[in-house]
Amino acid sequence: MAPQNPRTIAIRDILTRLCTYYGLRPERLGNTEIDVTSLLELPIVRRHAQHNGLPAGESLLPVVRETVRQLPPTDRLIADSALALGLFRDNPPDGVDLARLYADNLGPRREYLVEHWRRLHEALGVDRVPEAPTVKRLRTSSEGDTFTALAGLLTADTGYVIPQAMPGGKILVSLPDSVRRPKSVTVVGDAVIDHLYRVDGFPAADRAARGNFTRPPGGKGLNRAVAAARLGLEVALVSAVGDDKDGAEILGFLTNENVRCDLVKIVEGGRSPVTAVIMDSSGETRLIGCKDDRVKLDVTDLHTGAVHAALASSEVVLLTLEHPKGVAEQVLAMVRGMRPRPQVILCPSPSPTVPQDLYQYLEVVDYLVGSPSELEAMLPVVPTDSAGGSAQRLRGLGVRAVCAIDKFGCSVLSERSKFDVSRFQEKSALKNSPGAAAAFSAALACRLVETGGELAAKDFIWATAAMIPTQKLGAVPRAMPDKDRIDDVVRLGNEQ
Repeated sequence: MAPQNPRTIAIRDILTRLCTYYGLRPERLGNTEIDVTSLLELPIVRRHAQHNGLPAGESLLPVVRETVRQLPPTDRLIADSALALGLFRDNPPDGVDLARLYADNLGPRREYLVEHWRRLHEALGVDRVPEAPTVKRLRTSSEGDTFTALAGLLTADTGYVIPQAMPGGKILVSLPDSVRRPKSVTVVGDAVIDHLYRVDGFPAADRAARGNFTRPPGGKGLNRAVAAARLGLEVALVSAVGDDKDGAEILGFLTNENVRCDLVKIVEGGRSPVTAVIMDSSGETRLIGCKDDRVKLDVTDLHTGAVHAALASSEVVLLTLEHPKGVAEQVLAMVRGMRPRPQVILCPSPSPTVPQDLYQYLEVVDYLVGSPSELEAMLPVVPTDSAGGSAQRLRGLGVRAVCAIDKFGCSVLSERSKFDVSRFQEKSALKNSPGAAAAFSAALACRLVETGGELAAKDFIWATAAMIPTQKLGAVPRAMPDKDRIDDVVRLGNEQ
């Protein structure tokens, strides 16, 4: 697993110790054996103290309170109760005993939170309330996840100052809904072991094909995460694997490729996904997916502070559609509520079962990147006669720009322009490459980060050029180019 920031770990551990007994109360800071120096020296606390002419100890509580408000509802409730922050004191929900919710001891606070789990979530306007944890799970895992997310927000130095508190301690202006990390990308997609069979030609009914076999890590999510990391981006992958040897190999590979994998769900007793990839000499492929139904992301896996913080702090969210129904919709719903929100690149699959529930969220998608068949599969009810026709319909559903990838070329239809990038097709030796779309998507994310979100034709040209180096007929992620290699391809295209 990728190591966490030591500073974040230190702040998390202090918060965990402070929640015992009275929680984070001003009188506690002046009468505790816990070393809270790291908390008081946080840049956001020091700026608040300087801005309001207060000692750091008096600034800590309002800073933590307003930062907790930026967590998703479940984590907000856990932090509020564990630290006895009193977020409900100004507007107590009906039927909630604040004296018990903010009791002097942590044990009773935990018990009351679990007992009134649904009521407290509904008080925050949550429609789909997650299953209530046991007190044991709250103590052993949920609180740790919450404090990790909170510590991540507190240690992110954005230069923001929480303004002066009004009488009664109420803050009129809260922290931004997200705290950005430069060059940060979160990928939500699958991670598998590919059983790669390279053959001269696909087997016929009456004869076997000769070939060779390798078993590298792969998957749409993993490939895009590795491709983005090769381009110098800070990348986190949200996925699921089993706790078998294949899962350990996938996590080790991601770590070696500088991809953060602490958001990868490890399913106890599960078998990691395997995809059989049969590739002929032209680069065309046939796929067979083998999955353990237990090894998957669920919507509930997204309701953690760590996942929310990763999405909110990213410049770009790169989303694929292999996960069960509801996962993509939930990611897009979460992103839609963030201010400022990350740019979203959505990579569809060729499956004809794309849920129409996704349509209500397509307005959140800045760039839809797929092959003509994948774009057509996004419109299973109304057939289209071309990639351009599919792109027009998808633009009508709210997508900001559609990029159709085909034979190492790209057709772009956006709100501002329509053009084709075909200059690199004469540089290709193959008909196709299984890593081409991943390289394009990662390069597009890289350009979005570098330009601040405003792309020109040259940026799409650069992303299209990223597909050419993926023609190595082998492990897909290892074929992903760095920036220098893409620049070389662009120069060759300009010389044509």
